[in-house]
Amino acid sequence: MAALRIIFMGTPELAAASLAALLREPAFQILAAVTQPDRPKGRDLKLQPPPVKPLALTAGLPVLQPERARDENFVAELRALAPDLIAVAAFGQILPKVILELPRFGCLNVHTSLLPKYRGAAPIQWAILNGDAETGVTIMKMDVGLDTGDILTQRATPIRDDDNAATLHDRLAQLGAELLVQTIPDYVAGKILSQPQDAAQATHVGKIKKEDGRIDWQQPARAIWNRIRAFTPWPGAFTFLAGQSQPQLLKIWDAEIVSQQGAPGEILQAEKSGLVIGCGQDALRITLLQREGGRRMSAADFLAGHLLKTGQILA
Repeated sequence: MAALRIIFMGTPELAAASLAALLREPAFQILAAVTQPDRPKGRDLKLQPPPVKPLALTAGLPVLQPERARDENFVAELRALAPDLIAVAAFGQILPKVILELPRFGCLNVHTSLLPKYRGAAPIQWAILNGDAETGVTIMKMDVGLDTGDILTQRATPIRDDDNAATLHDRLAQLGAELLVQTIPDYVAGKILSQPQDAAQATHVGKIKKEDGRIDWQQPARAIWNRIRAFTPWPGAFTFLAGQSQPQLLKIWDAEIVSQQGAPGEILQAEKSGLVIGCGQDALRITLLQREGGRRMSAADFLAGHLLKTGQILA
């Protein structure tokens, strides 16, 4: 049987995991990788390739980097490749109908939530932020809507207390990659009955903004703890040390909930074991933090070089 001819479309590390899994399967012939254009990054703003590009080039794949997916020349390039199927994972652009209908088996997408929950951007962060007990991955057949296509397969995973957005991202990237390569053969063979999404159960989430990381100490400690985990590594949860001529920004990287009461934002303890901060309910012991422009430090190392005292306020 001839190998299934697949075009892969994806951009970040999460997508690279799916491309790597597809490349390992002899039943698939990967015709090309489509990814976002190189973008300037870092202090020197040098052009940097998206993570999918170097992987594709190492594998000897043609790489297409359209500014707009609906560009006629780009669509013509896809059509000339004559794919049987297009596999998509975090590509970063909405695909027009002309592309969705181009392959005979359509376009399949890896989405990092249990659809119809968390359609849209940043489902990993929002699942942690909302305190969900589990999340997962969905392989869906794409349509013209935003994550509204029929569900083919799903796989769940618990959200552990030691998870943050980075660890959960990596686990879901691998789960999605594994499920994609398992789903495609059965889908093409007609062995999977697709399930329409229940629109009444759908939730939508938007992109994370830097300001979303700001901590509101009036919230319960558990909600703040979830925010810290959800926004590690980006944009990072942050607060300000008040009462200075210029408030000092502090990024909070790790913390734990403690059964202690105090005024929201007040430093209740400043010890080597951590900074205990009052919240709207209970308190948080901060164990890893960073001053703006500095490096991440344990609470013990931070206190050795920064004078923080009980009674000071974080806002």
